[in-house]
Amino acid sequence: MKYSIIVPVFNRPDEVRELLSSLTQQTHKDFEVIIVEDGSKNTCKDVCEQFAGILDLHYYYKDNSGPGQSRNYGAERAHGEWLIVLDSDVVLPEGYLQAVDSSLSTTNSSFSCDAWGGPDTAHPDFTPVQKAISYSMTSFFTTGGIRGGKGALDKFFPRSFNMGVRRKVYQELDGFSKMRFGEDIDFSYRIVEAGYKTRLLPSAWVWHKRRTDFRKFFRQVYNSGIARINLTKRHPGTLKLVHLLPTVFTLGVIGLILLSAVGRLLMYYVDNAQWRWLCLLPWVPILLYSLLIFVHSSIKNRSLWVGLLSVPAAFTQLMGYGFGFIEAWWKRCVLKKDEFQAFEKNFYK
Repeated sequence: MKYSIIVPVFNRPDEVRELLSSLTQQTHKDFEVIIVEDGSKNTCKDVCEQFAGILDLHYYYKDNSGPGQSRNYGAERAHGEWLIVLDSDVVLPEGYLQAVDSSLSTTNSSFSCDAWGGPDTAHPDFTPVQKAISYSMTSFFTTGGIRGGKGALDKFFPRSFNMGVRRKVYQELDGFSKMRFGEDIDFSYRIVEAGYKTRLLPSAWVWHKRRTDFRKFFRQVYNSGIARINLTKRHPGTLKLVHLLPTVFTLGVIGLILLSAVGRLLMYYVDNAQWRWLCLLPWVPILLYSLLIFVHSSIKNRSLWVGLLSVPAAFTQLMGYGFGFIEAWWKRCVLKKDEFQAFEKNFYK
């Protein structure tokens, strides 16, 4: 068998149904599917049973240990030459596995690899909020579009929502670590550090729902900001300019708002209209950036409503990450706490 598709799941049976349905439509058929239920209360067992006669499907239930350890659990039971790791909230186009197979079957040695990742996009049926969140996570103007691939400011590292690894490489490196967030980048770093080659497969793209509302999205990117500091501690020298941009943006927005507040106080207490410029001018760059996001997203998504929602999505993505980064920097770099001590309540319950 060539491919084993491993999907960790936590309380998302409806998403699993959509993913499995898309797997039945694949033109390339040489694969098995391994669903690992990570201690869910709302399980997808019934959903998997509906597809058992259609797909080479294996369902496992285990106690909760996080996505990384659940992927390892599935990998131990996999038979494929390649292990493909997917998030439960992705849907595959019918040519996904064929695109993967064609890319990996090339005889050109310069295109060979030991691990790979693919891009993501929003499905036409996604809600406006999902499309806005997808835009914020993939746009050049929110740093999402410069984290990998052509024109990237940082080397491409596969992400676990759409990632493939040779099984022998996976086994040699003991798979994912016990990190609850950032475990996929940690694994990618270890793959590269071990001398293996990673590659972006542009044609192996997926539809990725990500989060369904801004509150959940904020928590996701906040944890990603925390994970970046933890990754830097684990892998010194991996912190790049692109990783600092959300924090610079966050501090910049806060500084501009405070400057505007100072202008308002001066207008009130000094009673002088000349301070009005200090009250209004700081909002100009914020408004210009918002306008840029609105126009670009509206054109890309062909929707003014999605364009409008992309403005708060962009600020959530950048500032959520920035706040998480700042908290982790304070706890890990200033207070000198270790990873588990600093975030025991958040990540390692």
